[in-house]
Amino acid sequence: MKTLLTSLLICFVHLNANAKTLVGIVTYVGDGDTVWIEVDRNAKPLKLRLQGLDAPEICQTWGVQARDALKAKLLKQTVSIDTKARDDYARAVGRIELRGEDIGAWLVKNGHAWSYAYQRRVAPYAQELAAAQNARRGLWADANAQEPRAFRKVNGLCKRGK
Repeated sequence: MKTLLTSLLICFVHLNANAKTLVGIVTYVGDGDTVWIEVDRNAKPLKLRLQGLDAPEICQTWGVQARDALKAKLLKQTVSIDTKARDDYARAVGRIELRGEDIGAWLVKNGHAWSYAYQRRVAPYAQELAAAQNARRGLWADANAQEPRAFRKVNGLCKRGK
């Protein structure tokens, strides 16, 4: 029993070794799922990709609206972030809360993003996604809304400056 508890403790510490909880000010919103957060005035802002969702590309239908909604909600606001990992583009990946509200849930619930499942896990915002689709909120007003992953597969990444 002692060996089992020790093994579980080691696994817990290892899984959480890369997790960090930080507080900072949102200084820039790049698109509907990427923001820059100043957590230290003497360092470059942290580039963070929101975990558990995928917003339309900026050059895709509803991409600008998703970015603008996130910008209106977060720009110059003090937020708390829980980072979990880094993605293929060297961005931190994690959750953002504004006054206790999960911003990922807010984006999906208001039709600005898809809930995204990673490695066959249940999508974290599946209920919010279903509610937005049923109410035809945001991008769901368009019957031909295309998942960003499918859009990128056909069109590639958006060019900078658009």
